[in-house]
Amino acid sequence: MDYWEVQVKGTADPEIDEEVFLPEELAVLLEDETLALGDEGRAWLFSGEAFATAEEKLEEFLSREATLVTDDAKKIYRFAYDREIELKARVHSCQLAAYLLKPGSNMGIPALARAWLEKGVDPKQWQGGEFQAAYASLLPELWDRLAKGLAEIEAWDLYEKIELPLSRVLARMERTGIAVDIRELEPIGSELEAKISSLERRIQSLADCEFNINSPKQLGEVLFERLGIPPVRKTKTGYSTDAAVLEAIWERHEIVPLILEYRQLVKLQSTYIQGLKEVWNEETGRIYTNFNQMVTATGRLSSTEPNLQNIPVRLEEGRRIRRAFVPGGGYQRLLAADYSQIELRVLAHISGDAALLEAFRRGEDIHRRTAAEIFGVALEEVSESQRQGAKAVNFGLVYGQTDFGLASSLGIGRQEAADYISAYFRRYPGVKKYMEDTVAKARKDGFVTTLFNRRRYLPEIGSRNFQRRSFAERTAINTPIQGTAADIIKLAMVEVEKRLEGEGLVSRMLLQVHDELVLETTADEQKRVAKLVKAAMEEIVPLAVPLVVEVKAGPNWYNLETVRDL
Repeated sequence: MDYWEVQVKGTADPEIDEEVFLPEELAVLLEDETLALGDEGRAWLFSGEAFATAEEKLEEFLSREATLVTDDAKKIYRFAYDREIELKARVHSCQLAAYLLKPGSNMGIPALARAWLEKGVDPKQWQGGEFQAAYASLLPELWDRLAKGLAEIEAWDLYEKIELPLSRVLARMERTGIAVDIRELEPIGSELEAKISSLERRIQSLADCEFNINSPKQLGEVLFERLGIPPVRKTKTGYSTDAAVLEAIWERHEIVPLILEYRQLVKLQSTYIQGLKEVWNEETGRIYTNFNQMVTATGRLSSTEPNLQNIPVRLEEGRRIRRAFVPGGGYQRLLAADYSQIELRVLAHISGDAALLEAFRRGEDIHRRTAAEIFGVALEEVSESQRQGAKAVNFGLVYGQTDFGLASSLGIGRQEAADYISAYFRRYPGVKKYMEDTVAKARKDGFVTTLFNRRRYLPEIGSRNFQRRSFAERTAINTPIQGTAADIIKLAMVEVEKRLEGEGLVSRMLLQVHDELVLETTADEQKRVAKLVKAAMEEIVPLAVPLVVEVKAGPNWYNLETVRDL
């Protein structure tokens, strides 16, 4: 056999404290804790905490027609990109397959081996390279079980055509990073500090005492004892002062809105002003986020270290932080392509509601149309406040919102909110039927799926506990919509990358923020790339209504203007 070697620096798995049996055949152990894994056609690599250091042999393996089964494919793709390897080997990921089979479970190989094979390794008996070798030897059997599982639930295409190629795209995006002009953060930070100090003085003046606003205990005592606001919820340590509680007592005292604003600004300052400075790479002038592909139950990507998906753009201060994100490394423009109301379009497709389908096919403002129906006025007579109310209904119902939740979000009475919802369902009866049918099917099957067969299991859909059951029902309604939207933008990312490479363009994707893609481009390529990205995103999936993408470009992520004539 043509073995290749991988140097490892393994450590015992702290999660395993019981004695479990080893497989009969371990991967071959060579000298100096070196593993011989695989043959000329297939290899099995469990990277553990340390990654391969026998670079030349791994590079050689990845550069030829072969198959590598590993824990996390994105690590292999990063390895290849970092060393500029022309990757020819086919890579499979046990963790990615397991995520699609059972989202939310522990994705570590030791945990997967216990869950899917009922096998494991006793860390007391095997250490270092032996421990790694033992788990590497389980990968063939583990992969076989996971691959069969994907086929059984008809999720192989989801794995092979969406998630696996996306791992490669994300690896390249993580390596590229995004340029940040750190000087732009200085004036924003100074303004935030001044506003935070001013808010702190106003809050303490209204409380008529000095206290630590960041202390839940002290804040609870001020709100519910000193100011006499009726408490909403108590915890083991005192009064709850989380965001939901503060929203519930918003109108009870003028101090509450100030506290919420204070918290938002403090988070901006710590997370995005100070936080971005700490992770900024002085040598490259860029920030490198991690895209998490195997975290959310809906299939959405998340971003960490730093989180670039949750910059609070509803606040002007949050939007201004985007001004610091700029093109770098010889690029002149940032380009942002955003799906318009993709979740509502998915809802129209899935529900088949005639009125909703017609509105999108005509290119109508769906919120204005809904407002006209709910409030019984002509389309041209809809006020902005009515449109905002209809928008809350449209998106609220996508998330399974009740009349109580809608009343809270709009600041209206519960009966009025119930009337809005009733009017909505009279206009869109297909949506109501979709919601009822989806919940009924979820009770029967125990799970819901997206259009691409991504599953989300709902073990509490039949719970006797009202709150748990209600949450599961709302999740059943939302997941096929939000999950399908997530699948669509993932497909679009893979397609955009393919077209950029196919046309030999230097422009490249940097970020994915929910329904938006951010790219770095040149002045010469901007128009061509705008057309390419818009076409790729709009054509990626044939729905019963058109997918619409708005493309903007500019010198930074804040100052963007619509690219016209596409």
